[in-house]
Amino acid sequence: MSLLVTGSIGIDTVTTPHGTANDVLGGTAVNFAFAATLFSPVRLVGVVGEDFPDAFRTTLSKREIDLAGLETRKGSKTFRWTAKYEGAMAEAETLGVDLNVLAEHGPKVPADFADSEVVFLANTHPKLQQELLGQLAGTKLTVCDTMNLWIANERDELLRTLSMVDGVIINDGEARQLTQKHNLIDVAEVLLSYGPKFAVVKKGEHGALLMTADGPSVIPAYPTSRVVDPTGAGDSFAGGTLGYLSHSGDFSPANIKRAIVRGTVCASFVIEDFSINRMLEIKRKDVDDRVNKFCEMLRVD
Repeated sequence: MSLLVTGSIGIDTVTTPHGTANDVLGGTAVNFAFAATLFSPVRLVGVVGEDFPDAFRTTLSKREIDLAGLETRKGSKTFRWTAKYEGAMAEAETLGVDLNVLAEHGPKVPADFADSEVVFLANTHPKLQQELLGQLAGTKLTVCDTMNLWIANERDELLRTLSMVDGVIINDGEARQLTQKHNLIDVAEVLLSYGPKFAVVKKGEHGALLMTADGPSVIPAYPTSRVVDPTGAGDSFAGGTLGYLSHSGDFSPANIKRAIVRGTVCASFVIEDFSINRMLEIKRKDVDDRVNKFCEMLRVD
């Protein structure tokens, strides 16, 4: 099935206890796309400024990422994010954000992308998510993400977006903020009451909770001691999950759980280096091998 992602494409500077990566390729849509293409080609819809390096375009072209929806806006600058992680690197401290082109109007979906069947709306303003959905016809699976800014300032619009999608992938802190519940089972049930058929609550190093009409399922994180840069973990998780679902065409609760295992493994790779460096090194076989190890760890007789 055809898979489309829309979200930020940016230039990041990230510092962790392992060093600093200056002016590297980043953004929600980018991290999603590199993980998803391990399973399925991706149609990328996003916008950058005139300062977006040609080398980054070359990097994006190394995977099956259709860049027909990547708009370069004249007179604008690319989104930039500067952050650092300390200690256990559980959360980034944002040092600077230049929205630049992201503060302007959203990107347009190319006519050739309008028939996309699986769609991921990465974190952006809920109205922009709705506008993008309105440009598509015949979608079979739509999933969104969000963040605390929209929960606090655009709650009504966010709830409208949630009523339009089939699934939501969101981290635990933001899910609690949105639902005003604490227990994650209660949180996930409230998320379903907003309209989605399934909800995935990300818990960082503690894995993820999946809630469907069949009830809850818990998938732990893949255990690893090599954590260099956690920046792309959540979006790579979503990319692996949606990439697998797009490849299989099976959106049953049981297969969503299988997809989350793949997403978890993709996240375990991306954190092993800065930016998408590690994702450029791995192939589908590397993911499959780690999935097999992961499943063996989870097996209980």
